[in-house]
Amino acid sequence: MTSSPSPVGKVYLVGAGPGDPGLMTLKGKDLLQMADVVVYDALVSPPILEMINPNATKIHGGKRRGRHSLKQDAITQILIEEAQHQAIVVRLKGGDPFIFGRGGEEMRDLIAAGIPVEIVPGITSGIAAPAYAGIPLTHRGYSSSVTFVTGHESVGKYRPQVNWPAIAQGSETIVIYMGIHNLPQIIPQLLEAQLSPQTPISLIRWGTCPEQETLVATLETIIAKVEATGFTAPAIAIIGHVVEAIPNTEFLRASGIA
Repeated sequence: MTSSPSPVGKVYLVGAGPGDPGLMTLKGKDLLQMADVVVYDALVSPPILEMINPNATKIHGGKRRGRHSLKQDAITQILIEEAQHQAIVVRLKGGDPFIFGRGGEEMRDLIAAGIPVEIVPGITSGIAAPAYAGIPLTHRGYSSSVTFVTGHESVGKYRPQVNWPAIAQGSETIVIYMGIHNLPQIIPQLLEAQLSPQTPISLIRWGTCPEQETLVATLETIIAKVEATGFTAPAIAIIGHVVEAIPNTEFLRASGIA
């Protein structure tokens, strides 16, 4: 990245939350309404995109499995260039910028280029989606610890792989982001670490959105259930006995929670 001596603007790394526009922070919404440029991710929901200043330049920089609109370096370069000419540049990221969102990488490169940066946190799907499904990640009767982990690791990262056995032994609730396609590789490692095959697991697709779907099974049966139902990403997985704390789902739907 080449540094530039005098940027006129500032880049805001804004978390859009998991999808429900009601979970967008007030600060994030204000910035969208004032923005000159917005570079947004693929998983940002349409109601949140509607909050963007109609006069702003909108750039789709989103990434989905196997379909990258822009490479990461190209996204950062756009942010740097736009900050040379525009006052408010928003990088709108699904969930929270610093929870498996590569916000740390973007912040590092922007600072190296001399661009002022501000982080606006968002509600991450690993917390919001289980809540909308009625799954408490911690519960006095089930779990006093929770681990958030990615199920999709980048090539050439700082370590070769997630230490699944250590996670299985060290946490009562495991929340896996971006891991649906890799469950056939992840679950055997959890079982080898002595997690019971009867351990409950819930997959939540399109969390907090109107089309949210939940699939509940055990570690022993989940892969077959995924194949039988055609359950696909984007989704997160919750593993642990907190899944058993789900209240009556009909009551949840009547209450507008599920």
